[in-house]
Amino acid sequence: MSDRHVFEYALLRVVPRLERGECVNAGVLVYCRGKSYVGARTHLDESRLLALDPQVDLAGVRAALGAVEGVCAGGDAAGQAAGDDPGRRFRWLIAPRSTIVQPGPVHTGLTADPAAETERLLDLLVR
Repeated sequence: MSDRHVFEYALLRVVPRLERGECVNAGVLVYCRGKSYVGARTHLDESRLLALDPQVDLAGVRAALGAVEGVCAGGDAAGQAAGDDPGRRFRWLIAPRSTIVQPGPVHTGLTADPAAETERLLDLLVR
């Protein structure tokens, strides 16, 4: 039996001006059913974001990214989603929305350690 499990991931993008469609990658969401794991890691490059929109609400963007991490963490930080299983929280977070922080398309892979995979993807695709 393999020690690797299927996982799904999506980038979190910040789209400061929806009408322009420009974005900055600011985080990654990872879900691994086999390990009952859902996690998010974020990194906001404020200078890149300000280059797209000097008037962007940085505090609001930071709060939105923090809320995503809270939903993934579960417990009180997840609010109404606290009682939901990891898969349901992931599906809720990747649902399309027209807000400044948006999920990208979902991709898949194999991993033995979804938490380490979350860090690897953050380094590869966001930082």
